[in-house]
Parts: sequence; C-alpha cells; structure tokens
Amino acid sequence: MRKKFHTLFPDTPDNEVRHVYSPYRVCPVGAHIDHQHGHVTGFALDHGVDFLYVPTETGVINLFSTDFEGQVLFPLGAIPPKYDSWGRYIQAAIYTVSKKGEVKFGVQGLICGSLPVGGLSSSSAVLLCYIMALADVNDIPVDEHELIELAFRAEKEYIGLSLGKLDQSCEVLSKKDHLLYLDTKDDSYKLIPKPANMPDFDILIFYSGLTRTLINTGYNTRTDECKVAAFSLLAYEGLPYDAFTNTRLRDVDRKVYNKWKHRLPDALAKRATHFMTEYERVDHAVEAFTKGDIDMLGAIMFASGDSSIQQWESGCPEMISLFDAIKEAPGVYGGRFSGAGFKGCCVALSNPEYREEAIKYVTDAYIGKYPEMEGQYEVRVCKTADGVRRVS
Repeated sequence: MRKKFHTLFPDTPDNEVRHVYSPYRVCPVGAHIDHQHGHVTGFALDHGVDFLYVPTETGVINLFSTDFEGQVLFPLGAIPPKYDSWGRYIQAAIYTVSKKGEVKFGVQGLICGSLPVGGLSSSSAVLLCYIMALADVNDIPVDEHELIELAFRAEKEYIGLSLGKLDQSCEVLSKKDHLLYLDTKDDSYKLIPKPANMPDFDILIFYSGLTRTLINTGYNTRTDECKVAAFSLLAYEGLPYDAFTNTRLRDVDRKVYNKWKHRLPDALAKRATHFMTEYERVDHAVEAFTKGDIDMLGAIMFASGDSSIQQWESGCPEMISLFDAIKEAPGVYGGRFSGAGFKGCCVALSNPEYREEAIKYVTDAYIGKYPEMEGQYEVRVCKTADGVRRVS
C-alpha cells in the first residue's frame, strides 16, 4: 500500500505519511435492533480499512482508493454536490467533523479495504478513518465516544441511512478475544472476555458475490415500520408516546406487545416480533458466551438468521441458499446474514479443525446452485481483533 501511495504522491517523504486503521465488524446476535435501541453484540475482525494520508495546508481533498476507480479531488472551500460514488464518504466526514471544530486543512491519501465490500460495515470503517484523519490534521480532539457519535451522524444525516450505533461502536470499542455487549439506548457497554473453557473458533465470511448499498434496499422502510409498530402498540394500550421520529420498539413492554400484536398489519407485526425475540436472543447469547457454551451461542445465531428471513424479510434467493448451506456445514456452530442481509455476505462461527471441510461444503452447495457466482463468491477466515487505532 505504501508503494502505491508513493506512486500516486511521489514528492511525499515516507516519514511524513500518517496511517489510521479501522477494523470491519460482525454482529453474532442483535440483527436489526440497534436502531430500535436494543441490546446488540459484536466482534471486530482482524481485517479492515487502512488510510495513508498527509495534510494539505491548501485545504484540498485529494483521494484514491485501491477498491474503487477514479479520484476524489476538491477544495474545502468549494465542496461539490454529494457524490454518487465512494467520494461521498469524505464529504460526510467533513460535514460531521465541522460540527466539532473548524476544518481548515484537507488530506491527500490512499484508502484500502482488505475484504470485499458488503455486510461487514465497511462504510462505517471508511468513515472512521476519514474522521480520525481530518480531526488529526486539524488538531480537533476526539475521544472514543465522540468518534462513534461523529461517524453515526455522518452516516445518518449525510449519507441518509436510518441506522443505529452498532457498527461504529463495535469498530471503536472492541477488543481481541472479547465480546462487545452494547445497549444502544444509553450507549453503555461491557467487554466480556472469552472464557478459558470456550474452544477456539474461526469467524468465516462467505461472500455471496452480490454487492449492495443499503440506500437502494428496503432497509430504511423497515426501520420506519418498526417505529409505526411501536407507535401503534403504545396507542392501543393508551400509553403516552413521543413524536413518531423518537418512538422505538424498546419503549414497548413485552406484555403490551403480546396483548396488541394481533391488531398490527402483517408487516408491522413481523417487524415487532423480530425485535422482541431478537432482544431476548441477545441476552441469551451473552449468557452462553460468558459460560463458554459456543454450541448454544451458535444455535442462537441460527435462530437470529431464521428470524431475519421470516420476520424481518431480508435476504434474496442467493443469500438464503448460502445461509442454508452454512446450517448444514460440518464444524459450524452457528451463522447468519452479516449486515442487512439483502445482499453481501453470511458470517459463521466455526471449529478451526473443520475449516477446510466447512468451506468446501458451503462452496460446493452454493456454486452448485449458482454457478454464475464463481469468481465473485469468496470465503475469508477471520479472528477477533482490537478496534480503531492510529498506526503511525
């Protein structure tokens, strides 16, 4: 990556190049409930996004990517309309960092992701890198919680995605060999160490070969359906409720849901059912991890995956086939869609002793059904890792 950087910017001394890194993340259990202020879990992965950069005192943004074509080039004094491509993420970072301090100095650099895009929160990892770099060159102090908030606001307010704080929190707060347990209502969290009696496990990433952007899926619609469901259930019970935009399913007691769920339209009932059951699954998953019971943790992951398909109604034929193959693979403890699940990838916790057998079984089953995905489908083996950091 440094060789590529110096090819692009040959006049930059190597000792002046700065380097920040953000990992990708997976959520074992806690699918689609962070935006409803639910509990979630997460691991950071030992793969992620690297950003090599130097400050530009003229205030120019000048970026290249190893993953996407083209160049992003503009002065801070004349930021162009929002890019349709990867350039919009540096614009989002400028937007949000400007709320914390004055952004006078730009950056020129090269950004590189170590895994294919889709399902591991690569967009959040990219934003975190850009935000850290802009804060660095402009001497704007940012602590961990501010970094999470800035990245969250960049994606929600500028990119336009109705997300929660799982992605940013996991990529910032995680530690190797620990499970992050996060309450997205008040941002409190625990890092639970992997117990000594828990066997080693791989985190297998199975890429379907289908890329996606959440803006073009039903992701935002489903978050709105959750709010409508919560608003309706509170109204049926005669309980006070806030404005629609501030209403979440976390505000609804399980007894109220049980009493009035039959009044909800089918789609809203499914979204509410997913939240209520996934909320419970998260706490069961944390208990299983704390005890070192990886078999139980895996079973809960599979239940989460089933609910994402049946109640959240995400997935497509290819993704569902990939998930079904993972269920039958030797040595796999559990798995589910990673990310929103409309396209992208599936994640699995697997016994390293069965690594090759598991990969071969899933690959044969998936490519056998979708031979056109050969060459686009990929499998990667990952482990848990620490969160974001300044490398140099």
